[in-house]
Formats: sequence, structure tokens, C-alpha cells
Amino acid sequence: MTEPHLDIAAPADSDDEDQARASLVRDVNAALEADDKTRVDELVGELSTPDLADLLELLSADDRVRLIEAVGKKFDFEVLSELDETVRDQLSEALPNELLAEAVKELDSDDAAYLLENLEDADKQEILAQLPTSDRAALERNLEYPEETAGRLMQAHFVAVAPFWTVGQVIDYMRDTEDLPDTFSEIFVVDPSYRVLGAVELSRLLRTKRDVRVDTLMNEDRYLVLATEDQEEVARQFRRYDLMSAPVVDENQRLVGVVTVDDVVDIIQDEAEEDMKALAGVGDETLADSVYWTSRSRVPWLIVNLGTAILASFVIQMFDATIEQMVSLAVLMPIVASMGGNAGTQTMTVTVRALATNKLGRVNAPRVIGREFLVGIVNGVILSVIMAAVAFVWFGSGKLGMVIAVAMVINLIAAALAGILIPLIMDHFDLDPAPASGVFVTTVTDVVGFFAFLGLAALWLL
Repeated sequence: MTEPHLDIAAPADSDDEDQARASLVRDVNAALEADDKTRVDELVGELSTPDLADLLELLSADDRVRLIEAVGKKFDFEVLSELDETVRDQLSEALPNELLAEAVKELDSDDAAYLLENLEDADKQEILAQLPTSDRAALERNLEYPEETAGRLMQAHFVAVAPFWTVGQVIDYMRDTEDLPDTFSEIFVVDPSYRVLGAVELSRLLRTKRDVRVDTLMNEDRYLVLATEDQEEVARQFRRYDLMSAPVVDENQRLVGVVTVDDVVDIIQDEAEEDMKALAGVGDETLADSVYWTSRSRVPWLIVNLGTAILASFVIQMFDATIEQMVSLAVLMPIVASMGGNAGTQTMTVTVRALATNKLGRVNAPRVIGREFLVGIVNGVILSVIMAAVAFVWFGSGKLGMVIAVAMVINLIAAALAGILIPLIMDHFDLDPAPASGVFVTTVTDVVGFFAFLGLAALWLL
């Protein structure tokens, strides 16, 4: 049976969709104000888990708590794992510990760890104390690992069997054991010290006769993930080797958990969004952040950008006498800088993404730098011819057209080189190239563009 679905988060293709979304939020707000739990249940009871999460994000902070309390025992705590991180943290702080303990019992260990990670230690210990011993141990193991590592990402529950077990024994074990994960696709074969020997796909196991030993079925060529490995690297290996799951091991190579592809998909999306935001100097902010946190995220790079803009202004000041004698230079000057900035941003975006996905490194860097240099020349020549013609028609000066043409070629070459070299240099020194590259590339294109254009004008036109 298909689960009821109302995609309130989908992009509004028509006014009807937008109105339906607004109407649902308005009706839920009204039901909460009237304390009408029956009406609340009618409105949200048929929503799928992702859609209910989207609805929660559209509500105010107080109404989110009231909605969860109104739904009561019918509330699916899986919704919490679908929420934006900021909203999830706000709910963790606002909900009573007894309710959070119930949520933690129902969630996978990785999702439960995300729910608890930012709570005060006293609240965290109070919630953990309400869990069964095995669940508490698994969750504490997750929380011991640093954020954004495989250990924090992994699910602590898995199916592991001895190599001498038969298929029949494994099937009986899965039927009789209650604390196995709800869903899994692989069974890990381990030695007495819990070192991974191999894995057997569930589909292959179920198609094999009961008396066959699992060590004859297992795939020994398994990619092992170290618990302290960065989650971005884990996601990269999943994509590279088309993995559906991977065993997570500690420093002694003992099996401690499993990473599944559904978690990795979220990481890939999160890392892509993080890079995109960093390129704009935004930081890891969301629509749910407060004014204070949003400003705090944006102001530092705006201040840096202000400093670089002042530097470009100093370059202009060096040629103030030249500009006074030929006003047309002030009219055309922003064009040179703007085109350089846009070209540099194109190269920088491709470079930062290639670095993030390990597609660019020492082996191919010289070739890619050479390619970008040639692209800068080609684009510069094409645009300079167009701009020279425009300047001639606009101001009736062939010399002025020649000056802006040469300046544009110089600046587009500088933009191409800055767009790839600045991220490469920052990456070489283990600095994140995404947030800072944009500011420095813009500085280079502004300074070089203004200096080339005004300097050539001072030499050739005056």
C-alpha cells in the first residue's frame, strides 16, 4: 500500500501548490491555537515522514513543540532525523528529556547521536540513563567519535556471524534474535576478536541451501572504513566503488558498526551544500538560524571583502589624474574588473569542486593549469574584440578600444590563473579553499584589471 504523500516542500510550480502549502500551515496553526488535538491529527496524520518534517520546519519554534505534544504517542520520531540540523537542535533543547529518551529508543544509533550531540552533558546523561544497557552502550560509542567521522555516521547495530556457521544457523539466528537492526542487506563474517573476514549479501544467503557454510559464500574483498575517517572521504569511496554498505572498524580493526548508503547520500548532499555556501562566504547557516547567528556567519568575510575593496580603491587613486583627464576611463573601468571577476569565479568554482571530490591533485594540476591559462587567452581575445568595437562606437576612439582590449586580455588571463592557483595553494596548506578563494580571486581581478586598464591608458592615451 502506498504511503499517503503531500509534497509540501516541492518547488511551487503553480499558485495552487503554494496556496496548499500555506493553507496547511495556517490550518495547523489554528488547530494548535484552539488546542484541538483531533483536528491536528486529521491534518498531519496522513503525512509521510519527510513531509511532516517539512511542515515542522515551516512552523515557529513554539508551535513545533506543541505539534509534537498534540500528536502524542502517534508521532513518528523518525521525523526528527529528517529535520534541518538547526531545527533538530532547537527541538532537542525544547522537548522534555522523557520524550527525547523515547525518540532515542526508536531511532538508529547514528540518528540518535545527532539528536543528542549538542545537548548539555546533564541532559545527555539523564536521557542515556533511561535506555536499555545495550542501546546505551551503542549510542555512547557513537558519541565518543568526533563529529563528521564515520564513527558518528555509523549504525552501531549489525548482523555478525562466525565463519563456521551454516546458512540454516544464520537464518535461525536472525529469526530468534530480537535486538538486530530493522533493515539490513549484508551479514558480516567475523573471527572471535570481531575482525571482519568478509560479508554475505542477504539475497545470496536466502538462495543457498541450509547446510552450506557461510565462509564459502562470503565476499572477502570488502572495503573497510576506519571509525575516525572523515565522512566526506567515506562518501567519496561509496561513490567510487558503488557501495551499498561498508563495515566500520576501530583502530584494532574490530567491527564496531556499519555505514549504509542512505546515510552517505545525505552526506554527499550536505557536503555539496557546504561547498556552495562557503564559496559565497556564508558558512554553515540555514533559514532557521537567528539574526545573530546569520550575521555572525556572514560578517567576517564581508569585512575581509571590504579590506580587499579598499585595496582596489588605492589602485584607482594612483591614477586619479589620468581619470580626471579622460572621463571615459571611469565609465569603462568597471567592465574590465567585472568581466575578470566573473571569469575568475567560473574557474574557481570548477577548481574547488574538483578538489572536494579528489579529481584535482599533483598528477593533473600542471595540465589543468595550462588548460585554464589557454582558456583565459581565448576568452580574453574574444571578449576584447567585442569590447574594442563597443568602445570605438561609444566614444569614437580607436586607441581607447585598443587599451580596453589589451587590459581585458590581461585580466582574463590573471582571472583564470588566480581561479585555479589560489584554491590549489590553500589546499596545499590544508586550508579550506571554498570560503576564502572567492575574496582573494576577486581582489586579484580587481587590482590587475584596474592597474592594467588605467596603466595602459596613462601610457598610450595621455
